[in-house]
Amino acid sequence: MCCRIMMRPVFWGLLFQWLTNHHLICCVRPNILFIVLDDFRPLLRCYGNQLINAPNMDNLARNSVVFTRAFAQQALCGPSRTSFLTSRRPDTTKLWDVHYYWRKSAGNFTTLPQYFKENGYHTESYGKIFHPGIVSGKTTDYPYSWSVPPYLPSTQQYKMKKVCPGPQGKLQMNVICPVNVSTQPEQTLPDIQSTQHALQFIGKWSNQSKPFFLALGYHKPHIPFKFPEEYLKFYPIDDIKLAKYHTKPPGLPSVAWNPWADLRERDDVRSLNVSFPYGPIPESFQKQMIQSYYASVTYVDSLLGQVFSALDRNGFSNNTITVLVGDHGWALGENQEWSKFSNFEVATRVPLLVSVPGLTGKPLYGPPRPQTSESLSVKTHHNQYQTSDGLVELVDIFPSLAELAGLPVLEICPQNSSNTTLCTEGYSFVPLIRNATNSHISPIVHSWKSAVFSQYPRPSVQPETDSDQPRAVNTRIMGYSIRTDNWRYTEWIQFHPNNFTVNWNKVFAKELYLRDTDSEEHNNVASSPQYQEIVHKLSIKLRQGWREALPLNNYT
Repeated sequence: MCCRIMMRPVFWGLLFQWLTNHHLICCVRPNILFIVLDDFRPLLRCYGNQLINAPNMDNLARNSVVFTRAFAQQALCGPSRTSFLTSRRPDTTKLWDVHYYWRKSAGNFTTLPQYFKENGYHTESYGKIFHPGIVSGKTTDYPYSWSVPPYLPSTQQYKMKKVCPGPQGKLQMNVICPVNVSTQPEQTLPDIQSTQHALQFIGKWSNQSKPFFLALGYHKPHIPFKFPEEYLKFYPIDDIKLAKYHTKPPGLPSVAWNPWADLRERDDVRSLNVSFPYGPIPESFQKQMIQSYYASVTYVDSLLGQVFSALDRNGFSNNTITVLVGDHGWALGENQEWSKFSNFEVATRVPLLVSVPGLTGKPLYGPPRPQTSESLSVKTHHNQYQTSDGLVELVDIFPSLAELAGLPVLEICPQNSSNTTLCTEGYSFVPLIRNATNSHISPIVHSWKSAVFSQYPRPSVQPETDSDQPRAVNTRIMGYSIRTDNWRYTEWIQFHPNNFTVNWNKVFAKELYLRDTDSEEHNNVASSPQYQEIVHKLSIKLRQGWREALPLNNYT
């Protein structure tokens, strides 16, 4: 039987070990709230975007460690989520598209929620955590990962339906889709449904002693930008700015281009008659998409405020670790690009907030902070947050949460881990949390990971209609990208779909960007004579892979 002790929350992993060693407690575990936003790039105020109005996420950030350089392993929902939920990289899960289930195609790998479930947690999922469908066995990985069947909102079935207001009152299947919720099918929206069910869970669990792992997955700001129309008021169109470089870079290899086919199938984009594959999209419509993306974020923030308030109201504030993350980013017109489907930083970099009550700050919850037009003018300084500039990857979340909760440490996976059910291809970032929250600890960023890795498949050198989401069987090129402190380097190499292997001797194109002076990755200098030594060194490092980039020492 698990006893309950009321005390000030501290670093849970160390607490659990100490109490267990001294026979003072039979079971003490923090709850876990795991929040995933779909297609969410790091544009909160803690990342320097003063225009975004998201007071509840900002409050979370103030009581978290904000990771400023966190990266997805592939900028596509199914592969990314499978990767970070198993802590294995796409080349290990054998998932680069959305047509396979890793338990059948790669190995019976233990997942993040499954590990907590096997260690005494009650695990529940609301909304989009695993990518639904074949990717998660058509059961969203139940019963392996979840104590009860996951909840998927019924109104998500209308994402490809004509439910958006169009000209002359005609309904269309649009990208830009602010709506009157009362006129929508079932008079609600997917993220509203998921929030309501999560609130019910929190209320009923207040009388339980078993710790919970609650996963809450929001569909926004993924397209269509379907949100309650009142959120547009926070972002006057005249305040919306285009990306600094919103034209196609002259040195961009054609294989690196993603032609944003997901936008082109929408009625409002079709009506623009944008040429394939490069466009561009008219600037007025670009501003409307940016406006709608921002409004979608504010909409989700208001729902999160309800969740945070419910956790506080039901007594979970002091013992719930919260992680908020995006599954990958989304281009908002940088380099004339939109959507994800690439190795650009706008597609691979994500927000990552980790809150551990008693370690990263005061309990983060409380009444939801209202969004007001006046709050848009509030300036937030970077030094108001506890930040870590260490290079981290989404595969690091699994071992980090396990350590924070005091669960057994995950071992690094062997070279061939197909028969290894539990291991990690990431590395716990708990030392970075300790470093960010304790001024007496010497900085470790420069002895941390020396690089992080992402990848993306392509069917051909020239953009095609399936270049954004090629099936594995149609993939002929794999773009491998390495991000170091100062550089992003990518090689597009030959891929053999018959046996899922690559030929490093056949390189179709290279990209090199100096991040310090070219943050939007507009100038590819891979062919410049002055950078050939850098290209050579990064090429070697890319081929050595993620194992050689791990920290040299373990920090305790």
